[in-house]
Amino acid sequence: MLIHRWDQSLDEREWRTFLAEHPFGDLVATGRNRDLAVVVPTQFVLDGDEVVIHLARPNPIWAAIDENDQVMVCVAGDWAFIPSSWKALRDEDPRLGIPTTYYASVQLVGTARMIDEVDGVAGLLRQQLAVFQPTEDVVDPADHGVRLRAIRGLRIAVSDVRAKFKFGGNVDEEHRVAVAARLHDRNGPGDTAALMHLRRRIDGPTD
Repeated sequence: MLIHRWDQSLDEREWRTFLAEHPFGDLVATGRNRDLAVVVPTQFVLDGDEVVIHLARPNPIWAAIDENDQVMVCVAGDWAFIPSSWKALRDEDPRLGIPTTYYASVQLVGTARMIDEVDGVAGLLRQQLAVFQPTEDVVDPADHGVRLRAIRGLRIAVSDVRAKFKFGGNVDEEHRVAVAARLHDRNGPGDTAALMHLRRRIDGPTD
């Protein structure tokens, strides 16, 4: 992923907040000597510097991870298309505007460790349930007994984070403010989230 200087994450909190709000992405494993990588859409939990995932045992990604334990979790979202005319101010020709798409994307690279033991899988599920449905009254995952053998757990120790927030950082503040007004007025799917990112880049991060 190409990340220009102006598209870099403002700070660690920014990309962590994005992942907390978008806990669903693609798990990618390249394996060894394969024509194609294996890509699996999945829910996940980011706990500190560790990604926690569980998948069905028949999933084809396990063989690829067994061949090569270096994997990636990719998440993209908060996208909004910016038409050409939005990039033109005052006497600028709107026909010469360059359309673009605003979006956020975070890629987590790390070493995967498969969890097969029932106790380990149950512990992983407890961790996920505490994040995804903390107020639900459910039995302890261990109470599912042998059914836990239908899934495997995965813990990924994150070694590298690639975060991109492409929200007009390559233009001056006046043009960004103009686009922000257009996003506010259009108020389409994704526009509110994109506007939030754009305004943060105009105003700067807050403590």
